[in-house]
Amino acid sequence: MAKTARTKYLIIGNSAGGVGAAEAIRAVDKAGTVTIVSDEPYPAYSRPLISEHLAEGCSLERMLFRPADFCERHGIKTLLGQKVASLSLDEHIARVETGQEIGWEKLLLATGGKPIVPRMEGLESKGVFTFTTLADAKAIAQAITPSSRAVVIGGGLIGVSVTEALVKRGVGVTIVEMKDRILNTILDEEASALAAEALSEHGVEIITGHTVSKVNSRPAKGGSVSSVTLENGRKLPCNLVVVAIGVVPRLDLVAGSDVRTNRGVIVDRHMATSCRDVYACGDVAEAYDFIAGENRVTPVWPNAYLGGRVAGFNMAGAPAEYQGGTAMNSLKYFGLAIVSAGVTNPPDGSYEVVSNIYGSSCRKIWVKDGFIRGMLYSGEIEPAGIVFSLMRDMVNVDSFKERLVAADLGLSSLPEALWRSRLSLPPSVPVTTIPVEEPEEVLVGE
Repeated sequence: MAKTARTKYLIIGNSAGGVGAAEAIRAVDKAGTVTIVSDEPYPAYSRPLISEHLAEGCSLERMLFRPADFCERHGIKTLLGQKVASLSLDEHIARVETGQEIGWEKLLLATGGKPIVPRMEGLESKGVFTFTTLADAKAIAQAITPSSRAVVIGGGLIGVSVTEALVKRGVGVTIVEMKDRILNTILDEEASALAAEALSEHGVEIITGHTVSKVNSRPAKGGSVSSVTLENGRKLPCNLVVVAIGVVPRLDLVAGSDVRTNRGVIVDRHMATSCRDVYACGDVAEAYDFIAGENRVTPVWPNAYLGGRVAGFNMAGAPAEYQGGTAMNSLKYFGLAIVSAGVTNPPDGSYEVVSNIYGSSCRKIWVKDGFIRGMLYSGEIEPAGIVFSLMRDMVNVDSFKERLVAADLGLSSLPEALWRSRLSLPPSVPVTTIPVEEPEEVLVGE
């Protein structure tokens, strides 16, 4: 029988949410044992930077989310490159694939998401990859040859990200997107068209409204990819295929348990699940979305980190509440900078769109009942943080909404009482210059 190790806090997952939780726990409890288990062998790294690793060999040191000795300095035990195989929630025991058992008092599920891989003939061929981890980036980099040609299945954030990296490596790329436009879940039609134009100018072929039905391979060359076949019979020659349709919450460990799930693990505003002493955060969690006004899966880096911190504080006995996140994306691909958040493809006509297009820049906000419900800024995106903060704080913008898409948007564009409150200035203090609020750093997932 395996010997059971004991820990006060067990965190499964070593990315943004797990690190945020560990930091919060240590802020409250300096002595309680903390153990992080991750199936990846690396210290916590910034997952959005895997495209830079593929594009230019960005080192692990540059990708680290925290210093390499972070866990050692904070007295955190790590089991890296080891996968938790099962959980016994009643017994408070986690079983690792190596056979080790870990008993815990408080558990955090920060297991993230897993790539969506459709059923398709030929996916076992040599040269087929996904793109969500550093290991994926390393594997693709090793497979690239001077004559490589790639088909990327999916035109969302992951697909466009890996496409840019491949193009920088000199690989010809064709994107196959099932919907009628790329980046369709985060951009409106106009912004999607701008993104498509930027990709096309760099030699990327974009095929929309079609799907890949089969991956073809060469049996004589060890089953290496030779082409893909679309559902209409068209063949696209290639030697690399990247499946980049998206990710879904990794729910394997709680399947069939008392932990309530929907699309993800359902959590309350304390990031607690329906099972006592079990918390969840990040891409695996279905947490409060302040725009939707209900729980949703929002696989975005800042949301994962903030949710992890809230979970960590509550696990350590310091009450904290998650204020909510929403869909946020900041991207700069092929020289095109875009920031979007909230609702950018309204479901009905009850949203008012306020927009301004000037030069190569586009600014739009979607307003409902006086409040910003969505925003999209491309080109000059520096003041986007001002608008996001108004959306996050549920400020009624009816009286000044046109100013929020002006080319010269800055804090001074807001009503005086509002910008003074944001600068924490009393009404009597004169101000001669008003700094522009920088946009929050938003690192995305999908």
